[in-house]
Amino acid sequence: MNKTVLSLAVLAFTSTAAIAETTVQSCNRTVTFDAAPKRAVSHDVNLTEMMLVLGLADRMVGYSGVSGWTKLDEEMRAGVKELPELAKKYPTKEVLIGADADFLFAGWNYGMKVGGEVTPDTLEPFGIKVYELTESCIHIGEKPKVSMDDMYNDLLNLGKIFEVEERAQELVNGYKSELEAITKTLKQGATPPRVFVYDSGESTPFTAGRYAIPTAMIEAAGGVNILEDLEKSWTTIGWEAVVERNPEIIVIVNYGDVTAEQKREFMMSNPAFANLDAVKNDRFIVLEYIEATPGPRNIKAIKKLASAFGNN
Repeated sequence: MNKTVLSLAVLAFTSTAAIAETTVQSCNRTVTFDAAPKRAVSHDVNLTEMMLVLGLADRMVGYSGVSGWTKLDEEMRAGVKELPELAKKYPTKEVLIGADADFLFAGWNYGMKVGGEVTPDTLEPFGIKVYELTESCIHIGEKPKVSMDDMYNDLLNLGKIFEVEERAQELVNGYKSELEAITKTLKQGATPPRVFVYDSGESTPFTAGRYAIPTAMIEAAGGVNILEDLEKSWTTIGWEAVVERNPEIIVIVNYGDVTAEQKREFMMSNPAFANLDAVKNDRFIVLEYIEATPGPRNIKAIKKLASAFGNN
């Protein structure tokens, strides 16, 4: 082979290798993939469903973080029937290494904790690349206020990572069309109802602030989160703030050992909440955990909220 042919061959190989690489933004990191992952793990039920709607079950070796808090519904059970749950709650580094994973889709407080055992840095030496849930990025730096674009961004990035970009784009386009149709039904000029998200807790409530996806969902449905100015994602606050801001509607997130009805009964029977408009008028809406966290069911949940708000 002469030098000219050799140079052309090297150039062609280099160009092909460059084209094969995929780079995505994951929170404050740039992550590059030489090839699509083949042994992926997802954490939490909503992130797992993102993988499933993209048709990636055959690229997965398992999931984690579901049965410790919630139950799989029929749709999810069918989607993961061939996959093992590697950990009921948070996966350990040993569990991921033992599964021979090459990819983890998780988030901060969705399977990973700042300074914890499982992070992008701790997994990198073992060849496990991590993509972080966009909503969760606020835990390690600044980000814009939450929007439905956060969820779309994750689907599109997963599409790039796993080389199913067309499928991801089709899904996102469909969700945007559905949301646009819902928006068109909203009453123009109506005063947005004041909404409180009650996730859990009795002595102090765990709720959604400015950077948690329910804030975007409530706004898309024509309401306003009474804590949308709280510079937090999912967080604990005092009941005083809830009483002071007097929600007209309470959205209960249903998961864990305490049922949605028990959470409603707690608020209905507590004298401290007797003067809340939502309590006086018994206006509660239940969202399943998988609906109230970033994922494919957000859009139908927004439709449910809009109908309950009476804004359409």
